[in-house]
Amino acid sequence: MADNTSEIRYLNPPTVDVKKKKYCRFKKSGIKYIDYKDPNFLLKFVNDQGRLLPRRITGTSLKYQRKVSQAVKRARHLSLMPYVADLLK
Repeated sequence: MADNTSEIRYLNPPTVDVKKKKYCRFKKSGIKYIDYKDPNFLLKFVNDQGRLLPRRITGTSLKYQRKVSQAVKRARHLSLMPYVADLLK
């Protein structure tokens, strides 16, 4: 019989998840105004289908998340960004 039952072998080394600390990029960069006329910047805050990413994923603070959502909504209203898309990015 094999004596290797106590020894655990992995095909790939087990990965240890290291949590990265989330931060608000607006506070860190000192951005005070979010321009709704810059759709390329606003695309960082929407997913592939065009939905807004929640702040628990992006790390944006509540104050700036509200400003981002307002800017995205204004950009959509002016047709600078689509409301819905299959593959936005």
